[in-house]
Amino acid sequence: MQSIDPSPWVALDRASWARLAPTTPLTLTEDDLQQLRGINEDISLDEVADVYLPLSRLLSLYVGATQDLHRATRTFLGSTAEKVPFVIGIAGSVAVGKSTT
Repeated sequence: MQSIDPSPWVALDRASWARLAPTTPLTLTEDDLQQLRGINEDISLDEVADVYLPLSRLLSLYVGATQDLHRATRTFLGSTAEKVPFVIGIAGSVAVGKSTT
C-alpha cells in the first residue's frame, strides 16, 4: 500500500524544476536579463530556464485556477463583485534569493 504524504508542501530540487522547463518557452534574452538583474546578482539564463521559468508557469496556473474559481463562485451566488487580486508572498531568511525571485 502506497503511503500518502498529507503535507501541502512540495520540495523540488533544481533538476526536478529543470525537467518541468520544456513545457514553457523562454522568451527572455540575455539583454532582458541584464536589465532585470539586481546589484551583485549573478543569475544566468540557464538558471532562469531551469528554475524561474517553470516556477512562473506554475504560478500562472494557480492564478488562472483561482480566477476561474472566483468567476464560478460569483456566477453561482449571482454576485457582481469585482475580480480579487492574487497576492504572492515570499518569505525566507537572509540571502536565500527572495529579491532574485
